[in-house]
Amino acid sequence: MHQFQRSLYLLAAAGLACAALPALADGDGERAVLARLVHEIEALEPIISEAEREADADARIRFQYDWLRVDLARMRMAIQEHIEAPSAEPRSVPPLRGDYRR
Repeated sequence: MHQFQRSLYLLAAAGLACAALPALADGDGERAVLARLVHEIEALEPIISEAEREADADARIRFQYDWLRVDLARMRMAIQEHIEAPSAEPRSVPPLRGDYRR
């Protein structure tokens, strides 16, 4: 009976591991896309600088490039914090009893 219990534990562990794989893959995919988004936000800086250089200094209404940079930096930091945050702690699973004979 001892071998049967060990096999049952291994089967239960394998089932739990297989159930967790799609969740891990989805989280990794999301992190990869968010990392790309951070990269794209960073890539905007040269374009913003170019637009700022081309701006009409005598315009009545001027675009606030510094405000744009602050907002983009906030977005980049928020995304980066989410990427770097540890994954949620795994749920506690109560142990199997293992002994089915009384």
